[in-house]
Amino acid sequence: MKSREKPGLILIDDDPLIVDSVTFALEDEFAVHAAGSRAEAVAMLRSMTHPPALALVDLGLPPTPHAPDEGFALIRDLLGFNRAMKILVLSGQGRRANIQHALTLGAVDFLPKPCDAQLLRARLNHQLMILDAELPERGAADGSAALLLGDSSSIAALRAMISQFANTPFPVLIEGESGVGKELVASCLHRESERSEQPMLTVNCTAFSPELLEAQLFGHRRGAFTGATEERPGFFEVAARGTLFLDEIGEMPLELQPKLLRVLENGDYYRLGETTLRRSEARVIAASNRDLREAVRTGSFRADLFHRLSVLTISVPPLRARGADWAILLEAFQRQYARNVAPFQLADDARSLLAGYHFPGNVRELRNIVIRLGAKFPGQTVTASQLASELEPVVGPGAMTAPGDLSEVAVEQVLQRTDFRLEDSLMAYEKRLIETALRMSDGNLSRTARLLNVNRTTLYNKMQRLGLAGS
Repeated sequence: MKSREKPGLILIDDDPLIVDSVTFALEDEFAVHAAGSRAEAVAMLRSMTHPPALALVDLGLPPTPHAPDEGFALIRDLLGFNRAMKILVLSGQGRRANIQHALTLGAVDFLPKPCDAQLLRARLNHQLMILDAELPERGAADGSAALLLGDSSSIAALRAMISQFANTPFPVLIEGESGVGKELVASCLHRESERSEQPMLTVNCTAFSPELLEAQLFGHRRGAFTGATEERPGFFEVAARGTLFLDEIGEMPLELQPKLLRVLENGDYYRLGETTLRRSEARVIAASNRDLREAVRTGSFRADLFHRLSVLTISVPPLRARGADWAILLEAFQRQYARNVAPFQLADDARSLLAGYHFPGNVRELRNIVIRLGAKFPGQTVTASQLASELEPVVGPGAMTAPGDLSEVAVEQVLQRTDFRLEDSLMAYEKRLIETALRMSDGNLSRTARLLNVNRTTLYNKMQRLGLAGS
């Protein structure tokens, strides 16, 4: 009887002792691939035909091993290679803000160092069970359709636009933040079109070096480049009259953009290393969470390609703009994962907290919240304090946190608010500090001024400006 192939796992940590010990603990159950940096991990994934289903990531990676920035960036990179990848953070940088931000970006679990080997194996196997539950959903005709559930006017408008654009032959550009479901929108466009019986292929433009991306798209002859040991058709050819979905199109190298433009304009392309002209009949759908207009302005994206791709544009709304849709989605995710994660209930205070949450990670974040709550509180009623540990701090006027706790994602959400004004946010933060200092000083202005390290006159003037005079 043939033994089951071990599930793949990529381990990224710059400490050789950690790598050796974790590999030793896991190698009987997992095919472990180790990398010591973000760049090494990306290069390794680019060389793989099938990226691993699991990842263990340290936040503190070179060149800034004492800060979490490289680890955060790596989480984005890994999801770019494989959106279904389950990323577990194994790190000593266990500040609450770091944990919350990693989970918001798409990590599914956070384990502090040092971690018991038995616990680590159990957490990894739990994520494999979740993956097994998701596989039927991805293969079904309505796979992941939960992402388009909802009663909000914005999601109704999105569904209407998908129906309107589905059968047109023109390219469609899908815009939206990370985690809103751009790939699902592309899939819906394909399924509702007359091309639904043809293939739909997906290429993530961040997952390949420029040379390999060109070979993936257009194909190559044998010997066209190092490692090209056989002739291979590209995705434009394999897609036939189906759909080719170009994800993260904003990351496409400039040198490839004219070749893509030519295909869009007249269908012509060449395999790498050949002079025989070929024609594509595939429909192109592209997606980006970058502002491509700004990329055109800075010169990192061609204006003519942008205008050709954006003949039809769909903007996918963030979850925070979808009203009470979060509650419908939460129930749908609970049903989806019921075989592997026990259902839970939300207490009234937790429901109110989630209703006011800004969801910087959008629907993907909500899905991961459901999985984590089900694993931690099976069959229980989750309180607001238990839920709060899974959420990013709410940032905005009247709800400021300490500057060191403001994650990049949270700040980006604030800056995208149409009502954002820098002065209002600074005043709200200043007011919060003064109110807290006043409370700590029992209203004594001299002690309050000392806590804030300002003189009494400056404090009084600020209190008047903020409407706190006489407090």
